[in-house]
Amino acid sequence: MILPIVAYGDPVLRKKGEHITKDYPNLEALIENMKETMYGAFGVGLAAPQIGLPIRIFLVDTEPFSEDDEFTEEEQEQLKNFQRTFINAEILEEVGDEWAFNEGCLSIPDVREDVFRQPKVTIKYQDENFKTHTEVYDGLIARVVQHEYDHIEGILFTDKLSSLKKRLIKGKLVNISKGKIKVDYRMRFPLMKKKR
Repeated sequence: MILPIVAYGDPVLRKKGEHITKDYPNLEALIENMKETMYGAFGVGLAAPQIGLPIRIFLVDTEPFSEDDEFTEEEQEQLKNFQRTFINAEILEEVGDEWAFNEGCLSIPDVREDVFRQPKVTIKYQDENFKTHTEVYDGLIARVVQHEYDHIEGILFTDKLSSLKKRLIKGKLVNISKGKIKVDYRMRFPLMKKKR
């Protein structure tokens, strides 16, 4: 089932996600619905707060990037085959010189900005069977993981912009929260005026 994606301005996007246990109600269906929602919106990641749930789950599927000629064949292969469900994730370490990449977010449609992040990340998480993994990612996979991880920490990519950039996009962000935007996937807007 495709769920509406929560737009910028909703308080749930600012909450730090709660840890969950394997008996979280309808967890399997929730993960399935999140996948359907992510693919329906042509996303490469989706976190539970983006569908209104302040819990520590996010999904990543970097396959759409595998078509990009900017990457080496080896990188394209990695991107094509990277699909994960992260539950109760904790980033243990981020290392390396920060690099910029143009990021967007399903909760903030039509806003794309260069964000600086460290290229290598070590993360501990549980998969959908609650098996614990500690893995190291780098490059674009690390970036997508960091972006989605930020969501379960109540952080948005726009928080990482300079104060000048933030001022420049402020009007756009207000319009997004009011629903004054065209999107081709279901969304829920916190400040949208209810029609009588």
